[in-house]
Amino acid sequence: MKKLLVPVDFSKYSEYALEVAATLAKQNNSEIIVLHMMGLSEAILTKDEAQEATEAQFYMRLAEKRFNTFLDKPYLKGIKVSEMVQNYKIFSEINTVVNENDVDLIVMGSHGSSGLEEVFVGSNTEKVVRTSDVPVLVIKHRAKDFNVKEVVFACDFKMENIGVYHKAMKLFKLLGSNVRLVYVNLPDETFKSTSQIEEHVSEFLFKAESGDLSVMDKVVYLNDYSVESALFKYSDKIGADIIALPTHGRRGIAHFFSGSITERIANHSELPVLTFKI
Repeated sequence: MKKLLVPVDFSKYSEYALEVAATLAKQNNSEIIVLHMMGLSEAILTKDEAQEATEAQFYMRLAEKRFNTFLDKPYLKGIKVSEMVQNYKIFSEINTVVNENDVDLIVMGSHGSSGLEEVFVGSNTEKVVRTSDVPVLVIKHRAKDFNVKEVVFACDFKMENIGVYHKAMKLFKLLGSNVRLVYVNLPDETFKSTSQIEEHVSEFLFKAESGDLSVMDKVVYLNDYSVESALFKYSDKIGADIIALPTHGRRGIAHFFSGSITERIANHSELPVLTFKI
């Protein structure tokens, strides 16, 4: 994990993300790229073209000055940090920065008084999560002693998740994480018996692990009335550091992590959320 990208707007949430990125950078000898996208400014987005050009120059100079203060942090000492200011309006263009700089992970702070309330609901972070070609770590609170020792990775174990599974396991191995694979069984049309779940998961892991089913010991089956309830209770029980989920790009979080359920997970989670796009 050589390069981390931290999109910022100079808010306290951006600082939370930057501090977490610094911790990860020190652990993995990584470089941090701090990106400010001027296209996020409402002023720029609501003006005509002539005024936009003038304001873009103003915001460019302002951003460069603010970087000096924003990056003057003791926890960044000894870390290679580079800053970028881009006049983007489309969040998918973050992928241009990601690809041109070989970024491995995006670390992004959530916004709003209710923390992750808008992360997956039309907000800037949602757009990054849904379009990013690399994993996105969303930080809600300040995490001075951030670590990822205990990870809850929840998915539906469908074959389309194998690529995400490989990517996630590679990252967690690098971070020295203990991963709990979680399947949530709900009392609805998706309900499966114990034998059906075990067969479903074993077929997935047999293919994902090239026939090695020893990882089955890491799978946890949870029965609950809602996915978020199951994940939150289990994460609290084991003292998890983050919750990791696959995402379907434009369709949002895969399977049961869609619609209002995803919003509730985002709203109520006290833990950082790590997403991997399928």
